[in-house]
Amino acid sequence: MATSTLIQFLNAGQTSETMNRRQVETFLAGGAIAAGDWIQPDLSKASGDEMLYAIEAAGVGTKGNPGAIGVALTAAAAGDQVRVVVAGYVASASVAGATVAGDSLVGPIGVAGQAAIEVPGTTTGAVCGYALDADTANFAPVMVVKRF
Repeated sequence: MATSTLIQFLNAGQTSETMNRRQVETFLAGGAIAAGDWIQPDLSKASGDEMLYAIEAAGVGTKGNPGAIGVALTAAAAGDQVRVVVAGYVASASVAGATVAGDSLVGPIGVAGQAAIEVPGTTTGAVCGYALDADTANFAPVMVVKRF
């Protein structure tokens, strides 16, 4: 079930968990997912409706995977429920090394589940987020662009 986006507010002392400026969806993991992985629908499922609620770590695309739709908040094994930020702030998402604040991010290029830095004219995957700070050991706070 999606978090509500009907009322936008921010009271003193609230954080990204309560400020209603991010949207979190619950999915079923189609395979192993690590916390912070960028995810995509699991298109290997047998039926169309199953593809809408099953997810997997976003696969590698040679110029950026355009299917990346959000970031897993927790690790999950196949069949587990996993909460995924599909819009807004994530404190720790998997990103390519050398990511700096302000970088546009596209779906994975070299490592499954890890967003790559957009390089105009080279990457063709749609922008899935923006880095809000430099990476530390390939993790950084990001803003997820709503695509789901």
